[in-house]
Amino acid sequence: MTKRYAAPRPRGKKSCMRPLSGRSQQGQPGARSRQTTPVAAGLALMLGSVLLVGCSPAVATPEQRSTTALKPASDELSTIVSGIAPEGCTDASLPVTVEEERLTAFMPDEADPSQPADRTFARMMVEGAGFGEFTAAFAKDVCGQVSLADANTVVEGMGTLLWQDAVARAQSTEGVTGDLPASDDRPLYWTRLEAMSVLHQWGPDFTLSTKERAFLVDAFDRAARGMRDVDLPSGDQVARVLVSGFDPFTLDGGATGSAAGTAGNQIRYGNPSGATVLAIDGTTTTAPDGTTVRYEAYTLPVNYPEFERGYLDDTVGPLMEPGDDRLDASITMSQAGGSQFALEQWNGRYHGDVAGNDNFAPCPPAGLTGAAQLAKDNPGCNTQVLERWGGGDTLTDPPQWTASTLPIEQMIAARTGSEVPRPPGDSWEDESVAFGVLWNTNYRYFPRCDSGEEKETSQREDTYPPAIQPTPPPQGSCARSGGGGTYLSNESAYRNTLLRDRAGLDIPAGHIHTPDMQHFHTEFAVTDATFEAWRDAIVAQARELIAVVGTHN
Repeated sequence: MTKRYAAPRPRGKKSCMRPLSGRSQQGQPGARSRQTTPVAAGLALMLGSVLLVGCSPAVATPEQRSTTALKPASDELSTIVSGIAPEGCTDASLPVTVEEERLTAFMPDEADPSQPADRTFARMMVEGAGFGEFTAAFAKDVCGQVSLADANTVVEGMGTLLWQDAVARAQSTEGVTGDLPASDDRPLYWTRLEAMSVLHQWGPDFTLSTKERAFLVDAFDRAARGMRDVDLPSGDQVARVLVSGFDPFTLDGGATGSAAGTAGNQIRYGNPSGATVLAIDGTTTTAPDGTTVRYEAYTLPVNYPEFERGYLDDTVGPLMEPGDDRLDASITMSQAGGSQFALEQWNGRYHGDVAGNDNFAPCPPAGLTGAAQLAKDNPGCNTQVLERWGGGDTLTDPPQWTASTLPIEQMIAARTGSEVPRPPGDSWEDESVAFGVLWNTNYRYFPRCDSGEEKETSQREDTYPPAIQPTPPPQGSCARSGGGGTYLSNESAYRNTLLRDRAGLDIPAGHIHTPDMQHFHTEFAVTDATFEAWRDAIVAQARELIAVVGTHN
């Protein structure tokens, strides 16, 4: 398959973060008439991230919480960027993100771990999917632009093209370019980072302010995540289902070889939720009554600032407003642990004590004791909603809790894993299915919002109805964590269900946590049969679960 990467022509300190135990740490382009403020013109970028991450529980300002922190680029990364772009197009003095710096990482060589691999890990991913020419084509087109408006047209068009190529690759039945399987979600992530590093170091011939550059980066990022490609048909004879997945995460750490400077093998992690949305975007099924069910999908970053800038809200919110293409179901999805899917019932507003891929956490534990900060004292501990989606500036507005309206009974009863091959090492006790499906009604809370005392309610069921009906969070309590924790899984679930509630909709909306995909039988191979078997099994059952929601509705 030959890629045709031609852009549309324009017209005219060290972190003290500690992971939580038990849970995960984790729309045609520009065509929607109901889309509101797709990218806030006031976006800003800050130099340096040490102010926002570290051992001090200092309170980040609203601007800091919503900015993507930058740092001086390493010589290695600037060399990579200048090697991709046309001569004279880039400026090595311009800063980049923490995520982009991982583009310089080398894994140990699989055959000889005392030596580094012959290419960066990012290049292994990009070239392994046949996307090797994308960033150079992107850089050539960006570098030829002479205005912000023209550059915006190019980056949005190229971002959408990258998303569509990733979806087409994932859904191909006739073989794919590159040596990575079609189902691999990771190449999209690493190709997108390459292109964003070019934007951050682009030195155009016209004046480009920090805010304008941030605008361009966001425009490309959102488009390359499928957020500008949501195309839902209208009418009464179709059910419209929207599904989100996540980027890879926890990419630092893991085993490494003896070669100096090589990265730990966690950099090869993927995310089954990201693989699932690539597999289902734009597909259809048929409900028992003959209704066509259409699925559209997008991916979310594992970073807080983009959420605070409205990545999820701006994608989902317009589709919950009145119209012939209004959503019939909205599902968020991410990776957790173990060998089961968890259907999360309660979503808490509290978030931010574990850092994202950018090494930023808005609500780090306080001091040497690691005690949780209170949202009363640090607003960064509470999910914040943009004014265009209803805002709210008190402990109870937005509310501390939201709830799933997924068809839990049907999702458990469907035995969605019964036809899915069990991957090697699968430990789910019922061997007649690949993975179990649990109704997770766990949550933790502060009985008093001005006190650090915590309480927990714990109940997880793999049958329905449950022997004991779950107890909802107490009136007047403040969230400490939802069933999905305090990380971005929970935040995506909270924002999605809050949008549903504020739109006054009675539709299925909620969060699905997948099993853990990170199973390898090799120490340094970028992929292997075990890893691929887990990804394919999780994606297969995830699709079945999503179909239950679509056909039930």
